[in-house]
Amino acid sequence: LSKTSTTMKKTIISYGLMAGAIVSAMLFITQPLFRNGTLNHQNGVYVGFTSMIVAFSLIFFGVKSYRDNHLNGSITFGKAFSAGILIALVGSLCYAITWEFIMRFVYPDFAQWYSQCQIDQLVKEGASDIKLAEAKLELQKFEEMYANPFIRFGFTLLEILPVGLIITLISAGLLRNSKFLPAES
Repeated sequence: LSKTSTTMKKTIISYGLMAGAIVSAMLFITQPLFRNGTLNHQNGVYVGFTSMIVAFSLIFFGVKSYRDNHLNGSITFGKAFSAGILIALVGSLCYAITWEFIMRFVYPDFAQWYSQCQIDQLVKEGASDIKLAEAKLELQKFEEMYANPFIRFGFTLLEILPVGLIITLISAGLLRNSKFLPAES
């Protein structure tokens, strides 16, 4: 292995695990807040995506560190994108693995709880009996599908990975310009 690929791997793993630690910690913090009603699905979405953006800001810093410390302050879009998307993938895998742990050991009733929250919301909004029956049927299908850990893992990755992709594209676009936040001499 060349020195460049070794340092790139270290950067990817380090920044990816830091990002993964942030989003994983947020899962452990926010899930009890959902359960006790402090967070609901409307405001919880903002908290969740904000934590993903904060965690994946490490993509920018990881790519910049790699560019400045190992590539003499210059990086191509392709190399920046590769490093960034791999950092995002490591962080996303940490997130999905943490969610599987939570589903297995902390909240194994999550799908049923989530379904009941949806029904309760519809009742609160005054949904008709027909609308409630349709929702119950859809939620039953959701619970059956969500019971499959492979499908659930895939959905969990699809929840977070696009955020990492967007931040990777922005980071690679900005950092390919060596004059953008140049390395200190």
